[in-house]
This record gives sequence, structure tokens and C-alpha cells, in this order.
Amino acid sequence: MIVLLGVVVVILGFVTRRNPVLVVGVAGIVTGLLGKMNPLEVLAAFGRSFADSRSVTVYAIVLPVIGLLERYGLREQARNLIGRLGKLSAGRFLTVYLLVRQVTAAFGLNSIGGPAQTVRPLVAPMAEAAAERSTGAKLPDRLREKVRSYSASADTVGVFFGEDCFIAIGSILLITGFVNSTYHQDIEPTQLALWAIPLAVCAFLIHGARLLLMDKQLEREMAQAAAEHDLPLPEGADK
Repeated sequence: MIVLLGVVVVILGFVTRRNPVLVVGVAGIVTGLLGKMNPLEVLAAFGRSFADSRSVTVYAIVLPVIGLLERYGLREQARNLIGRLGKLSAGRFLTVYLLVRQVTAAFGLNSIGGPAQTVRPLVAPMAEAAAERSTGAKLPDRLREKVRSYSASADTVGVFFGEDCFIAIGSILLITGFVNSTYHQDIEPTQLALWAIPLAVCAFLIHGARLLLMDKQLEREMAQAAAEHDLPLPEGADK
């Protein structure tokens, strides 16, 4: 039972608001030493854990790459690209992205998008540029954050409801394995994936409608902000 003192280290670290990575690392070392492992065995255990779950640490490579791309104008180029598409509003653009994200997730391609890979450097700036062009004025910070939140929601909803249509996704295999072993059923992953399709369609229709309504909300809130500050109404806001 003395090995469980590693849990106490984790609790104390979080209570004192220490760095989570440092807390977990120290807890792992303490647990290994209390479990009568020598320092080399503890280090080897860390290495095996890193190798077995290396996909979790991909962010350590992805984030610096995204940072370099942003420094050399990735966000500006994304805004310029959306500026050339005259009739594409923020809501329409995010609806298209929601559809693409759902379809790709349904084929198991979850990693081609995400908050760090696509939303922050590409999708959010493009949605902001589309919103500013459709409203005819620069977005206030409050509305800018609203567009960013809708951009993140399009990615999250798309991948969450789309991935269950892929029979080899972890959630489908976990559900079938648990139900079959616990309740002695014979459920195939294909059955769950087929039932996930109507749910994904409903999710697209509901959230797609919310994204399209966002355009009207932005125009209305821009008009209210202009009225409060005695500014000229943005183009199209009086319609």
C-alpha cells in the first residue's frame, strides 16, 4: 500500500498549484522508488510509457511548427484567401468546415484537423475575415471571441459525431467489447456505426443551423454596438 503515496504527491502538487508535468513526473519517480525499482528501471518505465503513448505528445512537435507558420504570415494569408470569396459569410464557411470535418472523421481521418492544427491558425482567422467583410466593419473583441468559439465548436461537433461512423474508432470498439463481455451480447461494430449515421446527420443539421444563424446575430450585435457608440451602421446591418 505504501506505493499509493505517489497519489498523495499528485494531490499535494495540484493543491499547491505546481506545474502538472512536474507533479506527475515526481509522482511517477516516487511510486517507482517505493515499488523497489532502481533509478534505471524508473527511467526505462518512463521511456516505455512515452513510446507506447507517443501520439499524446505529438503536440510538442505540432505547436512549434504552427508557431513558425503563424510567425511567417499563415493567419494573414488565410484572411486574404477568404477575402477573395465574396459571398461566403462566416456562418456559411463554418458550416462547410463542419461538413468536411464530419465526413473526414467518418473515414477515420481525425488527425487532419483540430484546435491546434487547423482552428487557431486557419479556420478562426478565415471566419473572422468573412464576418468582417459581411458586416462591413471590424469586429469588437467580444464578437471576435464569439466567432472563434463557433469555429472551435464546428471542429469539435464535427469530429465528435463523425468519428462514431468509423467502425475502427476506439469508442466503438470499447462499447462493443464492454457490452459483449458484460451482458453476453453479440454486437458488431458495424451495427453501432450504422446507428451513429442518423445521429451525425442530426448533429450537422442542428449545429449547421446555429452557425448560419450566427451571421444574423453578428449583424444585429454590430448594429447595436454602432448605435451605442454613435457610429455609422455597418453596410447591410439595417436590413
